[in-house]
Amino acid sequence: MDFDFTEDQESLRDAVRRWVDKGFPFERRHALAKAGGATREVWGELADLGLTGLTVSPDHGGMGFGPVEAMVVGEELGRGLVNAPYVHGALLSPALLADAPAALQAAWLPKIADGSALVIPALQERAARYRVGHVTTRAAHSDASAGGWRLTGAKSVVPAGDEADAFIVAARTAGDDHSAEGIGLFLVERGADGLAVRGYPTHDGARAADLTLSATPAQMIGADGAAALSFASDLGIAAVAAEGVGLMDRFVAITVEYMNTRKQFGVPIASFQALRHRIADVKMALELGRSMSYYATLKLGEPEPQRRRALSQAKVQLGQSMRTVGQQCVQLHGGIGVTDEYVGSHYFKRLTMLEMAFGDTLHHLGEVSDRMQDTAGVFA
Repeated sequence: MDFDFTEDQESLRDAVRRWVDKGFPFERRHALAKAGGATREVWGELADLGLTGLTVSPDHGGMGFGPVEAMVVGEELGRGLVNAPYVHGALLSPALLADAPAALQAAWLPKIADGSALVIPALQERAARYRVGHVTTRAAHSDASAGGWRLTGAKSVVPAGDEADAFIVAARTAGDDHSAEGIGLFLVERGADGLAVRGYPTHDGARAADLTLSATPAQMIGADGAAALSFASDLGIAAVAAEGVGLMDRFVAITVEYMNTRKQFGVPIASFQALRHRIADVKMALELGRSMSYYATLKLGEPEPQRRRALSQAKVQLGQSMRTVGQQCVQLHGGIGVTDEYVGSHYFKRLTMLEMAFGDTLHHLGEVSDRMQDTAGVFA
């Protein structure tokens, strides 16, 4: 199997890295976080690079690229600690809208591609514990003028929810709260009647919001939401894995640079054998995470049973790698590693947030265990 990137993919990587180095230094990121984490301006700059339309079909003004290109972009945005809802707004939303009625696609996909609209999936609910099939929000038929449906329920921790122009909401048309059947996907526009949005900053300097829907008008994207939610969850895992690799890669480089600069007993601490062994273990964890990120991306096109197992395996390794790299790199810095003014602490916080995104390590360890069956996980 050829793991070399194509010339176009390397050019894409270089373009994103140049923008990160020039347009998004840590000082800007820190200022945005201290100001509350609003990132709509950054979203516009990503749109200028064409990145918001990376996976949108060319028929709707996008570039039509696939998972590998998304992985390349994710690594570079992670390396630069870019504070923007890229995974949800530019990757998940186009994927969820891919099977929407033609009118909905024509109304929103071109706006996503050119950056004029930020559409965010609102999928998480209280007590769901990462189960995509746990949906308590209810959908009821309404008059055609209101879009045909009205939603009642609540969604939690919606990324950049108070900056979004519309939401993709999972709501139940039939069945009990845990049934895989009867889940629909709906589009709800910001400002719709009965929609309340409460925004707040998150631990990593970004923003999120809680949504409350009270007979809120909505347009149906698709009636078979369970399969779409399953794929969106796996796509999200692959995307945060790529971002995590970029974060770890840069954090390790920052730590090595610090170790070569910081002196103790008159010599750089990088000369101490115990610390050299520790950074070697960190580097090993990083490379294990990188290999599983590649594995996750390449498995996105597999049938659902194989795909779901592979993505859970990847998330387990990424969770372990991100925890190891984050904790060890902070320890190798000493006290400065946890100060808000130092860049390292922000990498650590973001890695901690990603470990919980789309299911934490323990959740996916259970998912892998459930899918091992008679092979004991030895054979793919």
